[in-house]
Amino acid sequence: MKTVMIVSDSHGLKDELAMIKKRHQGEADAFIHCGDSELDYESEWMEGFRRVRGNCDFDTNYPNEVDFLLDNVKFYVTHGHLYRVKSTLMPLSYRAEEVGADIVCFGHSHFATAEKVGNTLLINPGSINQPRGRLEKTYAKLTWEDNSHFHVQFLDLEGNEVPELTKSFVFGQD
Repeated sequence: MKTVMIVSDSHGLKDELAMIKKRHQGEADAFIHCGDSELDYESEWMEGFRRVRGNCDFDTNYPNEVDFLLDNVKFYVTHGHLYRVKSTLMPLSYRAEEVGADIVCFGHSHFATAEKVGNTLLINPGSINQPRGRLEKTYAKLTWEDNSHFHVQFLDLEGNEVPELTKSFVFGQD
């Protein structure tokens, strides 16, 4: 089983990022930070994360977007502010289509959500610092065993599942 941990909008938190990495280091195949860390790109707390620049990140070493392949699944990561994600996911879904992404990880709105748009799974892990729409400070754990069944589990800072947010998705069947 492949596992990817997804974090966003930590806004200066350091110990919490270290804790998440330590908690999941033996199980995660990748760690993603979707921007607004407000930390230097080369900081020890950002080591190990595939990371992008958010609207509150001023270190110009951060790229605006990153894509990568893991187990034949194409990931696209961006913060979301350049795609107006607070009002619509359409521009982001169009960009995902352009780059051929299967999974899109983004932040900016601080709302934890996972939804399928066409043949793309869009995941916003929420915020581990300033959540919106709920009390729990969240991050996401994406798992899959084949390239058609994906499970997105949302966790609070203590590592407990937030069951009402957790969802499973099947691709190739519409």
